[in-house]
Amino acid sequence: MITIAEPETRPTGQDATDKWTNERVTWIHYWTPTLLSFRTTRYRAFRFTPGHYARLGLGTADNLVWRPYSLVSAHYHDYLEFVAVLVPGGEFSARLAQLRVGDEIAVEKACFGFLTTPQLAPGRDLWMLASGTGLGPFISILRDPAQWEAFERLIVVHSVRHADELTYRDEIAAMPDEALCTDARATLIYIPIVTRDADATELSDRIPRLLADGRLEAHAQRPIRVEDSRVMVCGNPEMARELRQLLATRGFATSRRGAPGQMAFEKYW
Repeated sequence: MITIAEPETRPTGQDATDKWTNERVTWIHYWTPTLLSFRTTRYRAFRFTPGHYARLGLGTADNLVWRPYSLVSAHYHDYLEFVAVLVPGGEFSARLAQLRVGDEIAVEKACFGFLTTPQLAPGRDLWMLASGTGLGPFISILRDPAQWEAFERLIVVHSVRHADELTYRDEIAAMPDEALCTDARATLIYIPIVTRDADATELSDRIPRLLADGRLEAHAQRPIRVEDSRVMVCGNPEMARELRQLLATRGFATSRRGAPGQMAFEKYW
């Protein structure tokens, strides 16, 4: 990937000063005609924890359409990166499809989300289960060297319909050999799943079914146990609902005030 250096942007207008900054698009990559990643400049005071999402606005200053997108970039990058799918008939998607390098996009100063490892109880294995663009926050987590020291194993499971939708596949595979990770404590297990292209991957069923019948753990050669496994889920609501139920039967719980849990979920629709 190529990063295009850009001068720092600053807020414009009173509302922007209070709530958001106007950033510029520096890089766009289309994985498929309807699936893209893009980067923007980053306001110097913007802070986030890997796993958070930010709200992006497109349109004119008095007619911005806002949508939440997970941050894919690392917390130390001087840019912000996002991955998105273009939804037919979507008001934001129609504007996003017209986005070009050099265009402006509004980024709210605040970021949000429950899909961060500090909210979980300490554990040995971190399972990251994603469908589609739900992989985004997990890329940010994987790009953080601290996560490679906090766990013994980082297990990424990414389910898509077609093989060309396996975003960041090459980057994930190369991560263990990068300078930031070569001497790290954790080992990486990457499990891509393609459900509609025959024989594209070793596993081809939905993640909940693979968990329910034991095939997912057998493939990873690691059990999912409440004692030492921590599970994060990001993707479509049906998958999240089924996985929450399956994990709850094994004793997993989400975090509560003063009681860190063993599982966390994020969804945007």
